Amino acid sequence: MGTIDISLWSLVIGLLLLAFPIYFFRLYKVKLVVSTLVAALRMVIQLFFIGLYLKYLFIWNNPWINLLWVIIMVIVASFTATHRTGIKRSVLFIPVSVGFLATAMVVGLYFLLFVLHLDNPFSAQYFIPIMGILMGNMLSVNVIAVNTYFGDLQREHQMYYYLLGNGATRFEATAPFVRQAMMKAFSPCVANMAVMGIVSLPGTMIGQILGGSAPGIAIKYQMMIIIITFTASMLSLMITIILSSRYSFDEYGKLRNIMRKHK
Repeated sequence: MGTIDISLWSLVIGLLLLAFPIYFFRLYKVKLVVSTLVAALRMVIQLFFIGLYLKYLFIWNNPWINLLWVIIMVIVASFTATHRTGIKRSVLFIPVSVGFLATAMVVGLYFLLFVLHLDNPFSAQYFIPIMGILMGNMLSVNVIAVNTYFGDLQREHQMYYYLLGNGATRFEATAPFVRQAMMKAFSPCVANMAVMGIVSLPGTMIGQILGGSAPGIAIKYQMMIIIITFTASMLSLMITIILSSRYSFDEYGKLRNIMRKHK
């Protein structure tokens, strides 16, 4: 059985479900009504144009064009990450970009070459979706962890300087802050992994099953998606923290003023 298409009229009917959250936002005077409607409109427009672009991307199936698309995703994700944190863009943009691109390529190509055994790992059918999944997960984890790490360093800088003053290296002095950032960012990921398949059925697996894949195949893909996104999120975070240290600390280990000024 093939995938059941959704007509434009059916899509409109589906979008009407947003009326329920909008109603309760208004009922409890939650100031998210306009933001939700704007976000939904942007999502529809963006996905529509991405759908058109991906259609031709799959037809062309050119490795260089596919790689260019990934670089564009990295740039957009990096701008989004820096925007969602309180850190200056000059401090965070390059570390996040390098972390995202390097990790996506290493983990993504590892999966495509050694797990799927593809002859052409840059095939648009596999390369683009895998990179997109990795990028989305790295973005959410990095935003939470970086905000926690630098926010705690700013608030509890006396503890950092106390550790330095007692002979700790910068790695040892920042380790408690990195630990806390990891706990906050990865605890939901670990909890979600623990109940996967029992409490929740992930979208990737459901999408494959609805698309006609056998449940056994969909389950194996989902297992690997969870593993590669978890690994990629950790590696990209470590690269971001390590590279951003050269901008956030001076040569004596003193924390610079890296927070953006809010108007």
